[in-house]
Amino acid sequence: MKVKKYKRKPGPKKKNLSSYKVASKDTLLVSLIENFPKKTRKLLKAVLKDKQVLVEEKTVTQFDFVVIPGQDVTVSWDKSKVTHHPKELNILHIDEDIIVINKPAGLLTVATDKEKRKTAYSMLSAFVKTEDADNKIFIIHRLDRETSGLLMFARSQDVKLQIQETWGTTIRERTYVGVVEGVVEPASGTITSWLTESSAFIVYSSKSDMTGKKAITHYTKIDETKDFSLLEINLETGRKHQIRVHMQDINHPIIGDKKYGAGANFMGRMALHAMILSFTHPRTGEVCRFDTGVPAKFRQLFQLPLRRKK
Repeated sequence: MKVKKYKRKPGPKKKNLSSYKVASKDTLLVSLIENFPKKTRKLLKAVLKDKQVLVEEKTVTQFDFVVIPGQDVTVSWDKSKVTHHPKELNILHIDEDIIVINKPAGLLTVATDKEKRKTAYSMLSAFVKTEDADNKIFIIHRLDRETSGLLMFARSQDVKLQIQETWGTTIRERTYVGVVEGVVEPASGTITSWLTESSAFIVYSSKSDMTGKKAITHYTKIDETKDFSLLEINLETGRKHQIRVHMQDINHPIIGDKKYGAGANFMGRMALHAMILSFTHPRTGEVCRFDTGVPAKFRQLFQLPLRRKK
């Protein structure tokens, strides 16, 4: 399908923000240099001086301010003070066209019949309206309520349609990490089946009934204990509950996913996280890549360091 280039309608300029989580103890300036290698040292000093940097939601201007692992740093690239945003959403990136957040487990992407107010969409929509009452956001894709991780929104209908209609080429990588029951063997593999959803909203998998939607999932085992495996999971297709159903297919359900065969939920959440999202920016053509690393609760189970080795 040929997609027309969209034209941005005139309107108020939207904030251009970037955020990251500190991986190692260092001075703030050094941390900024490491996380924004394409920015000049002069520019990074200027954004500090102009009060455009937040550490844990507090403005910091000192170059030698010490940051420690786990702290959130937000930078406004516009020459104005950065706007405080809802911490629960963990906004990683904002520009004129897209917003990327790290959604916590337990938060709906959009409203349902039972929950209409507290969703990622409603909270983010309220946030952008603090800048201008006419600002809107648009849903590009979704994460299940109990799945945490990277979620992208559009700031116009045109951007939403452009990304959705070119999804196969625009989205370069979608990688999840999950903890499953048992020791997975072989250590890597591909699961292919056809998925259909029942009237009770349960997705069923079939190797032979091709009337459903074809789903392909690739997995690689990162680590294991005697009871659990940590998997890196890549989607070739993006079907509803695809990973959850495919893990059930190989008899290794995701921890906490009782809907698809899991036992006790000792983590207090479903152990599935959207860890990496890479895409071609709809306006600039630049490749944007976000990597949250393995969630702390997952790392603790396997005694992993804060960040994976690159």
